[in-house]
Amino acid sequence: MKFRSHTMRIDKFLWCVRLFKTRSLATEAVRREHVQLNGRTVKASVEVKCGDRVAVRTPPIWKSWEVLALPTSRVGARLVPTLLTEHTSFEELERLQLARLARAEHRIPGTGRPTKQDRRAIDRLRGAE
Repeated sequence: MKFRSHTMRIDKFLWCVRLFKTRSLATEAVRREHVQLNGRTVKASVEVKCGDRVAVRTPPIWKSWEVLALPTSRVGARLVPTLLTEHTSFEELERLQLARLARAEHRIPGTGRPTKQDRRAIDRLRGAE
């Protein structure tokens, strides 16, 4: 695999290392100030280089990584650990997990997606008929 030696736009970098599914989603996150570089909110055109700290807002926490190398293009999921090192604390990740559990509707695990009938019942309960 080839690596860049200098810099790369932050929106492209976030997409290349699979932090976002599409480049436009990465650009939108930067525009909405959900991305920081070295502790500062940045624009999509800001250049990332090796050694920088990138943080992405995943409500209610900020996940952070250190840039180890810059790819020339989007990489496979197996290669991402060679490009980034995660620095998010265990307590923050635990907080994220608790928030996800609190938001989840009380469904029995493994039952999958609600059926049309289930969805209508949920809507009736919420009062949105």
